[in-house]
Amino acid sequence: MKKEIFVLSIIFATMLTHTSCNKAPETINPLTVESTAPFGAPEFDKYKTSDFLPAFEQGIAEKMAEIQKIIDCKEAPTYANTIDALELSGRLLDKVSCIFFTLNESDSNDEMLQIENSITPKLTELNGFIYMNDDLFKRIRTLYDNREMLNLSEEQSIVLENYYKDFVRGGALLDKTEKRMLLDIDTQIGLESIRFGKNLLDDSKQFQMIITDEKDLSGLPQSVRDAAQSAAKEAGVEGWLFTLDKPSCIPFLQYADNRELREKIYKAYYNRGSNDNPYNNKSIIRDILKLRLSKAKMLGFDTYADFKMDVKMAKTPEAAMQLMNNIWEAAIKRAKEEATELQALIDKEKGGFKLAGWDWMYYTEKLRKVKYSLDENEIKPYFKLDNVLGGAFDCATKLFGLSFVERKDIPIYNDGVKVFQVLDDKQQHLGIFYVDFFPRKSKRSGAWMTNFVNQINLGDYNTRPMIVNVCNFTPASGDTPSLLNIDETLTLFHEFGHALHGMMTQAHYPSVSGTNVKHDFVELFSQINEHWAMESEVLKTYAKHYQTGEAIPDELIEKINRASHFNSGFETTELVAAALLDMKIHSLGEYDDEFDCNQFEQELRNAIGFIPEIEYRYRTCNFSHIFNSGYSVGYYAYLWAEVLDADAFELFKERGIFDAATAKAFRHLLEMGGSEEPMEQYRRFRGADPNPQAMLRRRGLID
Repeated sequence: MKKEIFVLSIIFATMLTHTSCNKAPETINPLTVESTAPFGAPEFDKYKTSDFLPAFEQGIAEKMAEIQKIIDCKEAPTYANTIDALELSGRLLDKVSCIFFTLNESDSNDEMLQIENSITPKLTELNGFIYMNDDLFKRIRTLYDNREMLNLSEEQSIVLENYYKDFVRGGALLDKTEKRMLLDIDTQIGLESIRFGKNLLDDSKQFQMIITDEKDLSGLPQSVRDAAQSAAKEAGVEGWLFTLDKPSCIPFLQYADNRELREKIYKAYYNRGSNDNPYNNKSIIRDILKLRLSKAKMLGFDTYADFKMDVKMAKTPEAAMQLMNNIWEAAIKRAKEEATELQALIDKEKGGFKLAGWDWMYYTEKLRKVKYSLDENEIKPYFKLDNVLGGAFDCATKLFGLSFVERKDIPIYNDGVKVFQVLDDKQQHLGIFYVDFFPRKSKRSGAWMTNFVNQINLGDYNTRPMIVNVCNFTPASGDTPSLLNIDETLTLFHEFGHALHGMMTQAHYPSVSGTNVKHDFVELFSQINEHWAMESEVLKTYAKHYQTGEAIPDELIEKINRASHFNSGFETTELVAAALLDMKIHSLGEYDDEFDCNQFEQELRNAIGFIPEIEYRYRTCNFSHIFNSGYSVGYYAYLWAEVLDADAFELFKERGIFDAATAKAFRHLLEMGGSEEPMEQYRRFRGADPNPQAMLRRRGLID
């Protein structure tokens, strides 16, 4: 997933040097001065948590001064003195925001959460100062109304249009009273979102399933047992410890023979945020939904879904729903067939019970062995983490000529982080790439990509991006290195696809560089990158046994390929159901004080015929994508973009997966960011509109 962080624009670096030069050395805040690290990388070895709040305050003050200078300009508005100036404003704030919010997701602590609570209202006030200023909007509107006469490039036209829409959507056309109300709403939404995220993290981390009887480990591979034993030692308890981190709970659900314990950890995972404890998110969700709806109606929309979809490729909730409903019909049919197969296996073993959610993964693994003679534990030794990362790098080299050099001289924020310099096909510096792969108590669950430093190539400023991939993979245990399963391997390639999108950008304006594209376009670049991971000729280059160095054998590749569509009904329905939940819950025209998100989930489940043996990928109370991130009314984007990525990869398959001409054409899509209209560029690449049947073929839902 591409993690969206609230980051404002940038300010002149020369101002930062000037404002700091008269301070005594011991009082200089390392966040407010230029970095002396290679490439100007963040100096994590110098930062203290206490540095962030004063750095934010200085960044906000400088941003406001820059904006006020634009407002006070006596000259008639021009693109340079208005739009360019806006894009160049707030460099310190951009720097501090990128670093702080990224760390707050991946290496947080109580002090950082307090800073987030303190700074969120101030950032919202700054947002209001900018987007609700009549004089500033007047300058932008003048340019927008006369845009046909300005001789603008396509990128400049899009940037101008984005500013105009952002100001209108930010309340520029409201009266003073309404503007104040909208600002209060945005502040409350921000604070409630923080509470949601903290509750979810706390509820997830407080769960521990400690096993002391070795009989209860029956069925679990030795590697899973070793990891649980190491976790117990680290926590200071006896026995084997299982948590709700995916590398811990998913293998338990796949292999543990103890059905009662599978049920326990399954319910704990899916009930996060909805338990009867201080971490319950139900009332927070109700408040956020009410606030979002109030905002949408103030801005002239019937629902929050209408408001959000107005700037997406799909344009309307109805268009997104049509896609989801078409996929759902094929997926739920397959899921019911899969459930029948699993029940038959239970009955054959004389289980004496009806298939439930906590049985699905366990019996799926058994059925996989029966149908395809494929055991995940047979696969994992060939997917050593370092080798998988090397495989992703090698694909980028073959496709785009990139090279990756590990750097030990660039500061890191955690001992588990690695850093690479990325060079382009001319061996010129392209960017810096950080990887942060393993779970820890200070990191939220999931996987995402974001920026520590944003790209800009405007005026005297030419800064290349610094990108981080954050994941939660199975760590090393004893003498066994980190070994990935297929899902984790695809996740690595997925997030690396986002990283390539961020690193390869060649836009000029930061607001449209890298992954700053229409929301339902961004997942194209991550999802298409997954395709290379399981191609036979790619597997041969990186899937090597961690003990013997032997390349993965052809017969195992054949098993993987034959099983590639296995369980696709489950995988598709849980995804589509979550996307439907997101869209439907935000399409309501009112929420009363008794609104219960759990009841809404059940009503939707009944309406769409969602079988009880499968759960939503995320239930509402733990759906951080839509309540603590930038994916509200946007989870469908994975499916929308999958139509594009499946169709695009079919072109690679037709011409060769490393075909130079096709890679060159696709490279333009990666480099353009949001500086061109995405569908026009996609059609230029593909030579036609995307074919939605390609996505159904990819998932094995049609022949």
